[in-house]
Amino acid sequence: MGELPREEYVKVTRKGQVTIPKRIREALGISEGDVLLVREEGGRVVLEKPGLPAPGEPIGAEAYEELLEELERVRERWR
Repeated sequence: MGELPREEYVKVTRKGQVTIPKRIREALGISEGDVLLVREEGGRVVLEKPGLPAPGEPIGAEAYEELLEELERVRERWR
């Protein structure tokens, strides 16, 4: 079996949604419910799967507070 394609065309819906092709999701281990970071970088849209801790994984108080603060920022943008 050959190398998986690293790029594919996708269509943007009127709500701004796109579907990440299955082969790319599988290659990167992206599953339903995963959180992705979206940013603009040099005129490109970049999606990144951040290295979030697994549920129940100890992360330390400082990292926990940072995650809570970021979660609240995201919630405010969604409201």
